[in-house]
Amino acid sequence: MAEEEGQVVEIWTDGGCKPNPGPGGWAAVLRFGAHERELSGHHPATTNNRMELTAACEALEALKRPCRVIIHTDSEYVRNGMERWIKGWVRNNWRNAAKDPVANMEIWQRLLAAAKPHQIEWRWVKGHSGDEMNERVDQMATAARQRG
Repeated sequence: MAEEEGQVVEIWTDGGCKPNPGPGGWAAVLRFGAHERELSGHHPATTNNRMELTAACEALEALKRPCRVIIHTDSEYVRNGMERWIKGWVRNNWRNAAKDPVANMEIWQRLLAAAKPHQIEWRWVKGHSGDEMNERVDQMATAARQRG
């Protein structure tokens, strides 16, 4: 997506279930300049956290070449995982501070691999607070869950 030096791909992601656990949906909007792409999907039996992670994975995997990326997420779990926890998990052979296996390890590993070629800034957005793009991906994820 990002052909020109210095330009950034902006991504908004969301995911959720109702009930949790239960049927889930995820969504992402990727924006590069005037270009925009929507992605979404569903899973019949999952959790909110798994759908939040899946949205970020799918968005990053859709990029065709290494990019500068800003990811907007309302999931502190995703942002903190990528900014604070993941290095320790990798160093500790995918064990958390309690020495237990990391929850959702296979999706975290997928996200780490998808993020590797990119320069990413993770931005937390308060959910359901009127942020236009966050509301949009929330509606898309809900629609994907309901389609499922």
